[in-house]
Amino acid sequence: MDIIRHYTTPNVGRAERAASFAAGAALLTWGVRKKGLIGGTAAFLSLALLRRGVTGFCYTYQTLGIRTADRGQGRNISVPYELGIRVDESITINRPRSEVYQFWRNLENLAAFMEHVESVRLFDAGRRSHWVVRGPGGRVVQWDAEIVNEEENERIGWRSLDGSEVQNAGSVSFHDAEGGRGTEVRVRLQYNPPAGQVGALFARLFGQEPSQQIHQDLKRLKTRLEAGVVPTTAGQPTGASASQSQQQKERNAERVSTASAESFPASDSPAYTH
Repeated sequence: MDIIRHYTTPNVGRAERAASFAAGAALLTWGVRKKGLIGGTAAFLSLALLRRGVTGFCYTYQTLGIRTADRGQGRNISVPYELGIRVDESITINRPRSEVYQFWRNLENLAAFMEHVESVRLFDAGRRSHWVVRGPGGRVVQWDAEIVNEEENERIGWRSLDGSEVQNAGSVSFHDAEGGRGTEVRVRLQYNPPAGQVGALFARLFGQEPSQQIHQDLKRLKTRLEAGVVPTTAGQPTGASASQSQQQKERNAERVSTASAESFPASDSPAYTH
């Protein structure tokens, strides 16, 4: 399953919507009266302004990561008004649901199969976590997150804290696969890259497209739980044990932590706000 959704939630303020609608109506009227090629072109262009005014959504704003609409959506939103990209992925793992859930619930295990995750450190009795991730171009980013919804053996929902450089929210759910084939894991991730949609575009150009990352991460999770090894980025098992792979990750994390500390001082960690 490989789905990317670009949300079309209103991102244009009320004043701009009214101005767009008025301009569109005026341009449409002029185009109808003008007739001919110029009039037809004007009438056609007016439709974009009318749509912007009626729906309150602007594709240009979405591309640039701009938003002028008033904030006012629910309180548990980490990515404002669903601005950004959502990716849905799923995989079937031939292991019991409780086992898969418990492995994921210990969030520190995520670094064992998520290629770009250097480390996850738990605090606040495991309800909150600190993430260190290697992004495009080797850039290191980090953020704090909290679990906002949890049902044992069924679902884990999370969100990053307000002020995080990479705003993200999502959930992972666990279901019994049909025919007793183990557990179906479904990941739903919504995120707003540092440079908005433009950042996502550059990420794709550099081979860092999010759905591909998650798809490969889930394949590594499947291999880890079913066979006890972590495959390489090419999808071929290395033959090394999962513990050896984790030890290598930990050594990499030590190297990354120095750069992380310089870019993200501990005193600047984001606050928990809704």
